[in-house]
Amino acid sequence: MHREKLLSDLIDALRRLPGIGQKTALRLALHLLEHDRAGAKRLSQKLHEAVERIGECRRCRALTEEELCAICRDPKRDERLLCVVEHLSDLWAIERATDYRGRYFVLKGKLSPLDGIGPKELQLDRLEHLLSQRAIDELIVATSPTPEGEATAYYIAEMARPYGVKLSRIAYGVPVGGDLEFLDSHTLTYAFRDRRPLTVEE
Repeated sequence: MHREKLLSDLIDALRRLPGIGQKTALRLALHLLEHDRAGAKRLSQKLHEAVERIGECRRCRALTEEELCAICRDPKRDERLLCVVEHLSDLWAIERATDYRGRYFVLKGKLSPLDGIGPKELQLDRLEHLLSQRAIDELIVATSPTPEGEATAYYIAEMARPYGVKLSRIAYGVPVGGDLEFLDSHTLTYAFRDRRPLTVEE
């Protein structure tokens, strides 16, 4: 099918978004061009600003416009309590649904050798550096209960063991194979409240 080059380029760009296939990308492109050009301009502007101004928190890897994110800058947060999550959306889910007042470390994924994602890609050396400072009393591993999430939790537990930190893992109420960002607030609240120790076999 013949299409104008700019339209084809726009559709291809939209297809880069997760969950967006060819038909959905076409529908979005046509909507923006035919019915909401003002919205398209605003979207373009905000996307450009976000790409230029939003970076990574140097401590926890969350997205922020500052050197440190708002949580890492907050003096009321408990520095001795650290929660490891896979994605920023998991952090937001915990903040929204629980009374957790510690800090975070965002992996931006989980170990998956078949996909080329190892400890280096998750920057687990930065997490180990935080542990090596001996300033953390409890490390809460809040990865999803998928095979990759469990493997990531086990790797982190092995890495943390020499530093004598208390390890725990959220468990109850979280369905196997589920993602934290899709859980309701009550389920996530109970899962967080009833977290269990994370042990590693000798």
